[in-house]
Amino acid sequence: MLRPTADEVARINADLKQFVETNTSPDGALLKKYASLISVPLPRDNPCIRPARSARGNRHNALVQRANAGDFDIMFIGDSITDLLGADRDPFGNSGGKAAMEKHFADVKVANFGVSGDTTQGVLWGFQNGEGQGHKPKAIMLMIGTNNTGGASGPEIAEGIGADILELRKDFPDAKILLLAIFPRGAGPSDANRIKTEEANKIIARLHDGQHVFFMNINDKFLDPQGKLIGFRPTDNLHPVEQGFDIWLSSVADTLKGWIK
Repeated sequence: MLRPTADEVARINADLKQFVETNTSPDGALLKKYASLISVPLPRDNPCIRPARSARGNRHNALVQRANAGDFDIMFIGDSITDLLGADRDPFGNSGGKAAMEKHFADVKVANFGVSGDTTQGVLWGFQNGEGQGHKPKAIMLMIGTNNTGGASGPEIAEGIGADILELRKDFPDAKILLLAIFPRGAGPSDANRIKTEEANKIIARLHDGQHVFFMNINDKFLDPQGKLIGFRPTDNLHPVEQGFDIWLSSVADTLKGWIK
């Protein structure tokens, strides 16, 4: 969304005030009566678009080195859901996505830039600080935003994802970007965070341009008729297990690998 500066908002409101005070139309008196309601507010600060190191910690330096080392055609970007694609199991003993990766992507060169706990602002910071330099992938898969739900609205999360897409387009102008809808979460369709992510997904779908950015929503494959999750940990209703990882990668493999031929 457009974000005017404080000075621009002040100038707009000064012009509105003058318009109301000098208005001679039949509704001039009505405008003067409600003059205090006629103003443009300064948009609320959106942390989702403000670059921040987020959960990167020491991972950032390793990702910069990976970017400079090159030798990959596809880049995966995301949070713990993506990060777990490189693991057999997580620290809690839950299945990771390594088996699904070997099944669907063993024949191509993939670099996993997923960072557990990451946010839209973390992705933005990372790629503005070296993760977008060096090697240029032919295809990118981005799925981010679920960790923003704690303090942001659906539209704010969507704006953060839009900022990430703009950064990736700048860093990798020749790459095709597969933008995935944020995966469903929660025990059912009334889960507050699921509602937020679904709202964000409806907005980011508009980023699809059919040329550089391609939006894909596979969330219906993760839901039963009652809206309960399929292929996710029952303990957190957030992270996939082996079945979920296989559903995910089988849905995107042909598209991503087709782009690098």
